[in-house]
Amino acid sequence: MSVFDFTSLSPDLILDGLESVGFNVDSGLLALNSYENRVYQFHDENLVKYVTKFYRPERWSEAQIREELNFALELEEQELPLVAPLCINGESLFNYQGYFFAVYPCRGGRIFEVDNLDQLEWMGRFIARIHSVSANQSFSTRPRFSGEDMLFQAHETIKSSSFVPTSLATLFFTILDQVIDVAASQYKPQSEIRLHGDCHAGNILWTDDGPHFVDLDDCKMGPAVQDLWMMLSGDRNDQVLQLDTLLMGYEEFFTFDTNELVLIESLRTMRVVNYMAWLCKRWKDPAFPRNFPWFDTEKYWEQQILMLKEQMSALQQPPLSLMPN
Repeated sequence: MSVFDFTSLSPDLILDGLESVGFNVDSGLLALNSYENRVYQFHDENLVKYVTKFYRPERWSEAQIREELNFALELEEQELPLVAPLCINGESLFNYQGYFFAVYPCRGGRIFEVDNLDQLEWMGRFIARIHSVSANQSFSTRPRFSGEDMLFQAHETIKSSSFVPTSLATLFFTILDQVIDVAASQYKPQSEIRLHGDCHAGNILWTDDGPHFVDLDDCKMGPAVQDLWMMLSGDRNDQVLQLDTLLMGYEEFFTFDTNELVLIESLRTMRVVNYMAWLCKRWKDPAFPRNFPWFDTEKYWEQQILMLKEQMSALQQPPLSLMPN
């Protein structure tokens, strides 16, 4: 199996893999929205719905995947509303013909409303409860949020990929270098805990009983603020109100170090730079040109130059601060 290759992952292989661990699939496989892995919904002969995730080959080691799954199970044991993998004969990670996969109960819900202050306060409590558990120990094999990986190595990935049009290369890499240097100088976390790592609205589902997370695929070590800042939106005044609301709920269960607020824009920079590098790395996967047709265009890179200029401005602004009591 070649690196990042899903070519041989046929429906029959998936069905055979599920059958090998005891599932009798009595439906077709419904592909769910996932680019990094391959995720499918199915139901068994009793019409019970499940979701299976087949991991992208060679992205994570077996030990790193097991840490993800064990983290989810640990949180579930603490009665946190997170969708954890099923354990079958004491095992949550399976391997079939070289593909690692896990199976989850199917849990639905509505999209989290990022502009709903009541839901934001609830999310603050929820994330604090996760952090109160995750702070008890560290990952041993999962990566950490790192400027070296998410800024400098991402830069090299973009540069070596030759996707940036020649006519824009000087402008693009000049502003990219400047943004990376400032973000790297600002990213100096004082403490790190186990994080969900990718707390955006798409990974949060809402029911009448409240929120639940559906994916820990990007869990890493890092500063607590990483699990909060992606829920902020709008202008600076909006974000201050949202942050205050989040932390009102958060501090009911865990203490937040306000010194971490200075990290928000460097973490945002890591995300946007790493996203460009991710698309460069995955472009040979047929799913990517099909789903991101705008990526390999001059207009996209023009937009990235403007975005990076805006990000440089944000890095130079004072960090967000809480509303006075």
